[in-house]
Amino acid sequence: MKTRFANIRNGLATAATGAIAAAALAVAAPAHAAWEPTKPVEFVVPAGTGGGADQMARLIQGIVIKHKLMKEPLIVVNKSGGAGAEGFLEVKGAKSDPHKIIITLSNLFTTPLATGVPFNWRDMTPVSMMALDQFVLWVNAESPHKTAKDYLAAVKVGGPSKTKMGGTGSKQEDQILTVGIEKATGTKFIYVPFKGGGEVAVQLVGKHIDSTVNNPIEAVAQWRAGQLRALCVFDEKRMSYTTKVTDTLSWSDIPTCKESGVSTDYTMLRGIFMAPGVSKDQLEFYVNLLKKVRDTAEWKEYMEKGAFNQTAMSGEDFSKWLGSTENKHRELMKEAGFIAK
Repeated sequence: MKTRFANIRNGLATAATGAIAAAALAVAAPAHAAWEPTKPVEFVVPAGTGGGADQMARLIQGIVIKHKLMKEPLIVVNKSGGAGAEGFLEVKGAKSDPHKIIITLSNLFTTPLATGVPFNWRDMTPVSMMALDQFVLWVNAESPHKTAKDYLAAVKVGGPSKTKMGGTGSKQEDQILTVGIEKATGTKFIYVPFKGGGEVAVQLVGKHIDSTVNNPIEAVAQWRAGQLRALCVFDEKRMSYTTKVTDTLSWSDIPTCKESGVSTDYTMLRGIFMAPGVSKDQLEFYVNLLKKVRDTAEWKEYMEKGAFNQTAMSGEDFSKWLGSTENKHRELMKEAGFIAK
């Protein structure tokens, strides 16, 4: 009997030892490695250099390099042809390629609607909304007009074909917003398109145009330098940033355009997409990468400098927002007569 119990005890001990050894091996065994890029990643900007999308892409690139968030290089490439269609079609055609990403602005919606190019945001893989960008009505600092109400009243008195509104691209955000201003105020502008917001700001400083609806980040340097004057922001409420940008003014000091009697508001997407057909692991890598970017001090500083709305989304929430916003753009562009026939 003692021998039988001894054998049982020995058997249990052997089984326990085996279980412990198996557990140790399981811990020691390497976990399934998550996907990460195996070659340089091309970061497409479907707009010109110097504009808001270009600046954000290069900031993300710099943050990734500084904080070593990715082993492979992130290479920014501008492909602005056809109002951004060049960049969008390239990413659309790069099926299942996880080494190509694109930053989008609202030309994600406006370009296919205005040109008829065979592209829709659903032809790519949504990754993350990084922020929403504001629009500000700017004039040269030497303009006699101190408020949006005074400026637009002068435009109306001056009559059509006399006042030039500069903006990025044709039948895109800036021109859509310009048409919205015209309809809300009974004014009429000569719309002058440029390749990017940086060039737009320079043209206003040089007085080659009379006003712009540039994003804050695209004109902040000239505002700080006392070369431009901000008249109003096209949003339902004032921007929240209270740190002084100029000697006397912060972003929060800029009134809304509604306060000036212009019932027009508009914000713009800053989002990241991938090519179609990528895997869940590949998508998750970029979702996590961009979250790490947004958590850095450099990103937070950039958000305040450019007076961004810091809304961020990914997954199903982002896809729902994209569908709703696409419909809004279709309505705006139909009203403006910008839909391709």
